[in-house]
Amino acid sequence: MKNALLILFVLPLGLVAQPTQKPVLHGKNWMAITGKPLAATAGASLFQKGGNAVDAACAMLAATCTMWDVLSWGGETQALIYHPKLKKVIGINALGVAPTGATPEFFKSKGYDFPPEYGPLAAVTPGTPGGLCTMLAEYGTMSLSEVLAPALELAAGYPIEAQTANSIEREKKRIKEWPYSSKVFLPHKGQEREAPEAGEIFVQADLLKTLQKMVEAEKAALKKGKSRKEAIYAAYDRFYKGDIADEFVRGCQEQGGLITKQDLSNWKVLIEEPLQVNYKGIEVYKLSQWTQGPMLLQSLQLLKQVDLKSMGYNSARYIHTVYQALNLSFADRDFYYGDPYFPPAEPIKGLLSESYARERLKFLLTEKNDPAIVPGDPYPHQGEVNPFKKELEKWTGFTGTEVVAAPDREYLDQVWRGTTSVEAADKEGWVVSITPSGGWIPACIAGETGVGMSQRMQSFVCDASLNPFNVVAPGKRPRVTLTPTLALKEGKPFLSFAVQGGDTQDQNLLQFFLNMVEFGMNVQEAAEAPNFNTYQYWLSLGGKDRKPKPGHLLLHNSTPDWIRKELRDKGYILRFEPRTSGPINAIWFDWKHGSFWGGSSNHGEDYGIGW
Repeated sequence: MKNALLILFVLPLGLVAQPTQKPVLHGKNWMAITGKPLAATAGASLFQKGGNAVDAACAMLAATCTMWDVLSWGGETQALIYHPKLKKVIGINALGVAPTGATPEFFKSKGYDFPPEYGPLAAVTPGTPGGLCTMLAEYGTMSLSEVLAPALELAAGYPIEAQTANSIEREKKRIKEWPYSSKVFLPHKGQEREAPEAGEIFVQADLLKTLQKMVEAEKAALKKGKSRKEAIYAAYDRFYKGDIADEFVRGCQEQGGLITKQDLSNWKVLIEEPLQVNYKGIEVYKLSQWTQGPMLLQSLQLLKQVDLKSMGYNSARYIHTVYQALNLSFADRDFYYGDPYFPPAEPIKGLLSESYARERLKFLLTEKNDPAIVPGDPYPHQGEVNPFKKELEKWTGFTGTEVVAAPDREYLDQVWRGTTSVEAADKEGWVVSITPSGGWIPACIAGETGVGMSQRMQSFVCDASLNPFNVVAPGKRPRVTLTPTLALKEGKPFLSFAVQGGDTQDQNLLQFFLNMVEFGMNVQEAAEAPNFNTYQYWLSLGGKDRKPKPGHLLLHNSTPDWIRKELRDKGYILRFEPRTSGPINAIWFDWKHGSFWGGSSNHGEDYGIGW
């Protein structure tokens, strides 16, 4: 017995089962991961029919929208696609724009400091239908009819899960303000519980008709001899220019919204070149400054100059260093990020430069957090003079003497406000990472389309002194929190990852990435590992209190007492939770063995299937 015990203790760590709540997913041919088991099954079914990763990702996107996880068809889609034939990463910008009449003056006249959180005035134009059609037409292999088949079946009726059903019940007071939402979400009106019960067959007849109309448009185009791509774009046109658009606009305006038929017709999906930085031989790609994605790249530029590994995973010194690096990047995000297709031009070249990172690194304090961190000046690092020095001077930051209220539940809901993620990869080399969102419950449904309108308008500002690049204007995209990620190593896919959770997304993705690259965790360990969260930034979503909360720090319940003491000695105000990250979903590419490793967080209902 003693000998057996001795053998056990000298076994290499790699031979011991991984200490995670969920197992690593392994696959040789494909991997499909998203926010709901049924939606992951939709992706798997497309793979089994011979589709590529783009086909499967589009099927999962359609399914999650239909299941309101936590988004709908009227929301927005942000995606990165690795194209194996071109050997490059491609960005998909399917974010809607502010409609006609959406100006600071309009919202201020209605008593808003920011555009509203809910209702028809919170809506930008829908982006997801166009984003899905564009990805499928340009990079997929299958028809829209095939890809939407699982979503059509779900819309016809599926057993709703408790998470969504209970969310409807909690939000029923607001849902009742909108007649079309009330019709869809509250099948038991007048009873004590008006929302569906868990497991009840949830039917969305109007949405089913809308999706069928898109499929009909594709089939009609094919009958006329159009190509696969042209037929998919015929469905796109029916949504944005045809009878679906007519009903969407009618239903929106009837309820007080601003979206016009011209707003829908003028909007288009943009195929972009993403941004990237190199972190110790790994090329990390993010969508550009219309998302918060570049702040992860800025953080990596800072942290690659520091020996993080020697500090130890989640040591007080490590947390303190990464916390401040995040705050520096958040401050720049809050002031400089906005729609690159609208003037003025953001100084993104300077923000991502190594010289600017070296300058910002000087602001990292050793012993205390700096509550007065403000945006820097990246313009000299791209050979220009900052045209917004006066506005920048108004960012006085905190002196450290102010009393900052601790985050309450309402504030934390704004911080963590959810979405979902979609990750897919196949043996041909296609990789897709999507962070779609918008139109979450309680959504205002536009007429008899069954389509919940986006609430993304709230991410604009109405005051240029807060951010001169993100002031609301008709035709402009708000700067969003949504931020998929791809990483390449030695010219090949290395990691695909995304997470839900509003402003927390990139700070949790940064820690996930460092967990793997610096501390050797596998993809599932990194997805489940305790993170920490800073609140030292302006909130991007809703509520009365959007101001930064410097020095407030969320830690995992398992944080040892000595780490807590060291952080308190550095002046931090600590909060503890059993979950410190939204659900992270990821795929790691094992080129040594020719396989995929999938990670799907143990927080929430996220689920993956591999083969």
